[in-house]
Amino acid sequence: MIASAVASAPLPLQSWPRAYQWVLTWSLAVAATLLVPLVFNNNASLTFLSQMATMIVFCLSYNLLMGQGGMLSFGHALYSGMGAYFTIYAMNWAAAATGWKMPLVFVPLAGGLAGMVFGVVLGYVATKKAGTAFAMITLGLGELAHAAAQMFPRFFGGESGVAASRTYGEPFLGLSFGPQIQVYYLIAGWTLLSAFLMYAFTQTPLGRIANAVRDNAERAEFVGYDTRKVRYIVFIVATFFAGVSGGLAAINFEIVSAESMSALRSADALIFTFIGGAGYFLGPVLGAILGSFLNAKLSDYTVAWQLYLGALFVLFVMYAPAGVAGIVAGNWRVLRAGMFRRVLPQWLMVVGAALVLVVGAVILVELCYAVTLGSDRAAVVKLLAELSQPQAAALWAAGVALVVAGLFVLQKARRVFRQAWNAAQGEINDAQAGGAR
Repeated sequence: MIASAVASAPLPLQSWPRAYQWVLTWSLAVAATLLVPLVFNNNASLTFLSQMATMIVFCLSYNLLMGQGGMLSFGHALYSGMGAYFTIYAMNWAAAATGWKMPLVFVPLAGGLAGMVFGVVLGYVATKKAGTAFAMITLGLGELAHAAAQMFPRFFGGESGVAASRTYGEPFLGLSFGPQIQVYYLIAGWTLLSAFLMYAFTQTPLGRIANAVRDNAERAEFVGYDTRKVRYIVFIVATFFAGVSGGLAAINFEIVSAESMSALRSADALIFTFIGGAGYFLGPVLGAILGSFLNAKLSDYTVAWQLYLGALFVLFVMYAPAGVAGIVAGNWRVLRAGMFRRVLPQWLMVVGAALVLVVGAVILVELCYAVTLGSDRAAVVKLLAELSQPQAAALWAAGVALVVAGLFVLQKARRVFRQAWNAAQGEINDAQAGGAR
């Protein structure tokens, strides 16, 4: 299913309009990176933005496996975690050195190289198999590494982890990397560089061969490609950038623990990448931004945030396997063809019904959590404290009514929307086929 949802979109440099779009896209990315701190300029916001940038690199590296190579991994955090550990030790080594000290701007390379070394060793074993067997091997390797981190506290630091200071040595080009704004620009620079290099890799012949192996491994073997070797090389490249992401996280927080190699972090990469859209290069970026926001901000308002995240993932798997990027691309295609007005009423009906359903479901979930855990741990604490028993009963009834009404209208709206959408897509395909002839 994942492989069928993946679609490649090459940007030929010989086509000036496409090259212009390419330059414009990257220019906007650089401009946004430079200007965002001007709006969110407090330390908490800058730390969150740095965390988000680190997650972008992590999800993009994961997408090299899942989106480009069709390899579903459950242990990708192993390589980012080892990259984080070796980055911490590189910082401590540089701080203790008496002579030349490695500048902090180059330290993430230590994490990338560490991730790549483990990718070379463990990937040789994992890529001997494909499909479900590959996924199970990566899960086992990830759990093995996480267990080893608990067994060898001298290296991994036990529950307290290993700490380092990023302000070691003399300032580099006048930067001490003590202020969070300097750390943000360091991480943002590495994020842009890593994203550019990963995008460039997807445009190489090897990246295209990886797409062929993903889509039809037997046919790729028939024309002479060693599919196992292709998967192995892609795996090594992905683990290098995963290590870089771990190094950036170590610089941001100045501490790393065994939790960085847990299955939960690997699941974050899978969930965020899939929600964003594994078939598009920008999909993991969108997923990392959305996922980081849910992890860091939604948890401030409700203890049910993991339930909401899981429900969101299930909904995308069932109804939008192409992710957020796929939804945007599909609507943009209809908009460019001038047919969006034809589907707009049905589109608004689906969105409206979905919002009604979501509001009702949130009310019921929060009320259930309030009853189970107590109103002091629920997001509706102030509301519940002020409600009388009849008013609380009315809120329960309103939640049920909204869920029932939303489900009923959504079923009708989806059927009408699908008919209008398929008709518009058919006309676009016919027009493109006629233009090609």
